[in-house]
Amino acid sequence: MSSEEAWPANVKESQKSVPSSDKRSGYDPKTGIYHCIVSLGPQQEIPIRPHLDTASLVLSQFPQPHLAETRIAFIDSTTNRHLSYGELRRSIFSLASSLYHGLGIKKGDVVFVLSPNSLLYPTICLAVLSIGAIFTTANPLNNPSEIAKQVRDSGAKLAISTPEELHKLTPTGLLTILTSPSSDSDGSQLLSIEELIIQGSSDPKELPQSHVVQSDTAAILYSSGTTGMSKGVVLTHANVISIMRLLQWAVDLSASQDDVFLAFIPMFHVYGLMFFGLGLLCKGVTSVLMQKFDFKTMLAAIEKHKVNNIPAVPPVILAMAKHASKAGYDLSSLRRVGSGAAPLSKEVAREFRQRFPWVELRPGYGLTESCGGTTFFVSSNDAKARPDSCGMLLPTFSAKVVDNETGKPLPPFKEGELWLKSPTVMKEYLGNLDATTATFDSEGWLKTGDLGYIDEDGFVYIVERIKELIKHNGYQVAPAELESVLLSHPMILDAAVIPVEDEETGQIPMAYVVRASGSELTEDQVIQFVSSQVAPYKKVRRVSFINAIPKSAAGKILRKDLVSQTKNQLASKL
Repeated sequence: MSSEEAWPANVKESQKSVPSSDKRSGYDPKTGIYHCIVSLGPQQEIPIRPHLDTASLVLSQFPQPHLAETRIAFIDSTTNRHLSYGELRRSIFSLASSLYHGLGIKKGDVVFVLSPNSLLYPTICLAVLSIGAIFTTANPLNNPSEIAKQVRDSGAKLAISTPEELHKLTPTGLLTILTSPSSDSDGSQLLSIEELIIQGSSDPKELPQSHVVQSDTAAILYSSGTTGMSKGVVLTHANVISIMRLLQWAVDLSASQDDVFLAFIPMFHVYGLMFFGLGLLCKGVTSVLMQKFDFKTMLAAIEKHKVNNIPAVPPVILAMAKHASKAGYDLSSLRRVGSGAAPLSKEVAREFRQRFPWVELRPGYGLTESCGGTTFFVSSNDAKARPDSCGMLLPTFSAKVVDNETGKPLPPFKEGELWLKSPTVMKEYLGNLDATTATFDSEGWLKTGDLGYIDEDGFVYIVERIKELIKHNGYQVAPAELESVLLSHPMILDAAVIPVEDEETGQIPMAYVVRASGSELTEDQVIQFVSSQVAPYKKVRRVSFINAIPKSAAGKILRKDLVSQTKNQLASKL
């Protein structure tokens, strides 16, 4: 990891041209490093001023004052309320003023955000960053125990929640502000973000000098990382500023300022946050926000608002390929659909392109640990020609493909673990030195835990996940977490959780369970037991009872054996 002093040098290094290596693949046989073969260009170089913070960068990219009042930043797809860039700027400064002067939130304090997408979400994040504070986001589907754990781990000083989710925060005792006005059980009015915006001053001069430097923490986003249990990914202002520039560069290649984006990707996830909460604001575009995903509502929004661009996930792309044409909506405005958060199969990509031949489909690859995207298709023709690829390395990125046994870097077409280095790569896992040390090598390379290769033209291919995470509907589900829940049942002696491929959601968690002698525990009872303790997207969907969990001599679960056994069982039923 880079120190504060080394940061500018690292950025400068990342912005140099490709060294004397293969100009097609970017591979340098002397070092075993793949370098990005395209550059940001002088207009998008990552700023290296030490005292530049994320909020200042984003706000500096807003339209000029005479345009800001008419230029629409967001449209609420449910209420049709429009929010201009001018209104957004004033709301950010007003909320920041109230957080600082009224509630005493200052530089370094952590603010916990529990909310689905809304017009307020970008305002909250940028207001927090404007005073040098740190935000951490959570999935509203998480249960109270999961939320309490994140509150403790992040060291949050304040929470911001929707009224519907307030009960999950109450046991933590954390001071909580609601996103909209609501009353307590005794009838008293609870403080809301809307009130704080009204009470605060929209004059930026009223805000304190936060003295933020790029190496300071901007956000703590929770990911299962590369080794299982949930961890706080510490992202600095330098990380976020870097991904903002990369996003600006990518949008310049594939969109115009008049494009309308559709936002159903949740902003508590790095994908949605970096796109809609922060990044697209740097381009002055309009985004239509959906509070939660609904297929027909999405199609209606595309038709009504003439949506051009959709950052999406594979299950949505599958649904569009199979069902959109039957729904009767006019989708002719669509120009580009991106895919992220989970692998997109070439079969689904092919079917989508057949159904929507005028739409550019561009898959990508990214991690919470890399602050979002790491690859990108510059050309839609390249995406069509390479349906198994997730694109080329983004500018500023370098990669290694490392042999799992020898630890040596590999040339094009050889499969190994993908390692990454970029100014966007996280600082560390919060308070978890062991996990941080396991994830970075001594030279600062991030070990992604993904098996892949890079071809002769520099395109990246992810073959399978080395780490044991299950990708369900774009969410990460850690088998170890579910196994821990299963083993807490008095009638379960042993358990293992594996991924099972699913056309609709990517993968589903399946549990293999060893029952106690004489137990008549059923599949439904196991599913309900787990479901009562985890978020809905994490729950076990299928259960098989087994006499013993296969394990290695060292006691590690042999998941590959269970995966193979399951595939054979499913195949025999066809």
